Amino acid sequence: MPNEPVMPSVEPTRQTSATPKSAGVGVLIISLAILTVWCFPKYWYNQYDARANRYWLTAHTNIAGWQYTPIPIDKSAEKVLVADALTNGEYKNPQGAMIRVFLAKRYVENNDEIGLFVHTPDRCWTEAGWHIEPAPMELAEVSVAGLQMPMERRVFTTASQRELVYFGGLVGGQPLPYRLDHNLSVGMKHQLRQNLDKTGSSLRAGDKRLWTRVWDAFKSRRPLLGPKEFIRVSMPVKDGNLEAADRQLQEFMGRWLQPVDYQDELNRWKTVKS
Repeated sequence: MPNEPVMPSVEPTRQTSATPKSAGVGVLIISLAILTVWCFPKYWYNQYDARANRYWLTAHTNIAGWQYTPIPIDKSAEKVLVADALTNGEYKNPQGAMIRVFLAKRYVENNDEIGLFVHTPDRCWTEAGWHIEPAPMELAEVSVAGLQMPMERRVFTTASQRELVYFGGLVGGQPLPYRLDHNLSVGMKHQLRQNLDKTGSSLRAGDKRLWTRVWDAFKSRRPLLGPKEFIRVSMPVKDGNLEAADRQLQEFMGRWLQPVDYQDELNRWKTVKS
């Protein structure tokens, strides 16, 4: 009887795959990481200066000895600002002095909107053709109704004009614990044309001043987001007399801006919106 052929034995192929348990652990770790990144700013940046009051600074258009003229803001600029309250215009006095003012308030923060402090004069004015004049004093403290308000100080120039500019801001009803000089180095580089193809985010990302601001904010634990206010005042410098321009701007700010209770103004705005 002939021998039956022997069929070779074939072992089933083993398929390796992650067990449901290990896959679940991976998903849990990723979820916890995302949750930590999302919640950390709300946990960390929640401190205020307990020694100081919280307030908004409100602009007065009727100032004795000065005539105010409102100037409409370009629609495209207004769209970028997304401000809930805006003041933009010029004051003139009989002696021929002129002071330009700008004030923007945002009562509610939206993460999808551009920050109110992103477009400082260091960036916008240099990109518009102004030049930053090197100055020994980049920061000034201005007294507004007994409150000390730190303001960035710059001198901008064109071929025919020299302008002294102060700008600063509030977050959560208190002055910022960090400076708004994050665009200063970038503005200087742009005006000197050191890097023509890097005038945007790539140049700012490598700027030391920007990361100094981030670190100062981290140490202070003061809010980065939330209700905020941006203020800018400027005036032409006459006869090269910067000291006189400084005195006049600071005296004017003390009369132009008045503190208003932080929560009262928020409540009034919410009532109007509702």
